[in-house]
Amino acid sequence: MTRKLGGLLLFLLACCPAFAAGMGVISGYVTDSAGTPQMGAVVDIFVSAATLGTTVFTDAKGHYEAANLPPGKYQIKVSAVSFLPSLRQNVKLNAGAHVLVNLTLNTLADALKFIPPRRTAATEPDDWHWTLRSTANRPVLRALEKDGDEGGTMVVVSTNASPETSGDGSVKARLALIAGSQAEGFGSAGDVTTAFALEKSLFSAGMLSLNGNIGASSADPAGVIRASYAHNLGDASRPAVTITYRRFAAPGDAVENSPYAAMEINTSDTMSIAGLVDLQYGADLQSLEFAKRVAAVRPYGAVQVHLSPDLVVEYRYATSEPDSRAAKGFDTAPADLSESGPRMALLNGAPEVERAQHQEVSVSRRFGKTSVQVACYLDHVRDLVVTGAGDPSAYSDDVLPDVYSGTFSYAFNGSLNTTGGRVVVERKISDDLTATVDYSTGGAVTADSPATWQGLQQAMTTSRQHSVGAKFAGYVPLSGTRWIASYKWTSGNALSTVDAFNASPGQTDPFLSIFIRQPLPSTGFIPAKMDALLDLRNLLAQGYMPVLGQDGRTVYMVQSARALRGGLAFTF
Repeated sequence: MTRKLGGLLLFLLACCPAFAAGMGVISGYVTDSAGTPQMGAVVDIFVSAATLGTTVFTDAKGHYEAANLPPGKYQIKVSAVSFLPSLRQNVKLNAGAHVLVNLTLNTLADALKFIPPRRTAATEPDDWHWTLRSTANRPVLRALEKDGDEGGTMVVVSTNASPETSGDGSVKARLALIAGSQAEGFGSAGDVTTAFALEKSLFSAGMLSLNGNIGASSADPAGVIRASYAHNLGDASRPAVTITYRRFAAPGDAVENSPYAAMEINTSDTMSIAGLVDLQYGADLQSLEFAKRVAAVRPYGAVQVHLSPDLVVEYRYATSEPDSRAAKGFDTAPADLSESGPRMALLNGAPEVERAQHQEVSVSRRFGKTSVQVACYLDHVRDLVVTGAGDPSAYSDDVLPDVYSGTFSYAFNGSLNTTGGRVVVERKISDDLTATVDYSTGGAVTADSPATWQGLQQAMTTSRQHSVGAKFAGYVPLSGTRWIASYKWTSGNALSTVDAFNASPGQTDPFLSIFIRQPLPSTGFIPAKMDALLDLRNLLAQGYMPVLGQDGRTVYMVQSARALRGGLAFTF
């Protein structure tokens, strides 16, 4: 028995060094916003959101150190008297590693200086209206209420710096090769297009980017090129300017083989008043050339009033529809012409640009992990453009074919004047899964089916319709997969979208749509990060209204053309 106990003791002694070698250390310095070290600050190391691993204190130099930590991901919370607690998430510790994590404590006055930037579709869903960005320290911050803390303690949560503000001066490049599938008149042309993007930080607070999408149809080049520069001036100002050029191939002889070309200059800026009112404003100057030159100025803006950390009232004015591709990273080719810029069609062979005015008042409220928005809006749209699938250009001068998708744009010879409302409920089910439900009502262009091409204009009218959409967005940590799945139903034979200017998290493409971005294992001969892309829009080809053409063939008027696209993206 003694011999067995001695053998077990020797085995445990032999394993201790190997076990100790696998342990890691997290250390760093705690300062205030002015850089002053904070002595006696409490640093809690959490194994998960609810499990505390260990607690240490800072010394006279503001230094802390937590040793003998097993490998994994940690959350670090630091708190001190007269300061808001600060939380650093997703700190990865490898076996035997020493990770340095410096933390900054802010007072409530400091937190009020952090200005919410203009929200885009790429913003994380739980940061709907409550994202805060520090101009001094450059981390993205969020003011959250810590669950379980008595009295609702506010915590400032910090994640890694975004690419926009990293300021490392390096050039980041992305390249994507995208191909669609031939669908016999149901959309998605089979041409291969190339999407590219270059980004470089300048002057430590500026970001210069160049991106675009180049394709070809019948050896005639077509595509989109965009150059932009944004500069963070601090004090709630981040002006940006973007220049975009679009060129599409000639549709035929009906308009003397004139290609469609458009130049757009966009300027934008943000401003904050007393940390309670946020202004976001800008304008698009568009010049289009198709048989003749057409120009348009399109201002936009929004005023957000933060009545509390969880309650926001917003007024928004827009003159163009939001881009639904923003949440996908702009790597995929446009599904149709309406998705890539100024909406335009032909009327009696002459180009007509859609001109719209959208005004909206909304109230957004957050209840823990659930966000709710209620909005009412007023729309006035002249020369409204609807989409069709097929090719009626052989017998009509009133269509503008699209080389990207095999669809065409068609002008509704009338105006859409409507009021409407929207209710959006968004629930963060977990850190990697968000669900959104959207209900909207408002005017839309509808038509009786079946119809003939000669009587199409007379068949189209405007009426009040309803739409209900549901969207799930998720991330799979093990495989790195990002995915978005949505379905949006619309009542009646609607040819245009109900609540087309919806820029809330409830914005979805009509009918069944799926987007997947899957990282692929890297290879030694390709020095890049590879992703596989799959973009399926209106997968079931729903909402197609048949129209008998003059040549005896059937074309379709659609609210959203089916698009089946996939490819590879490379990040250098």
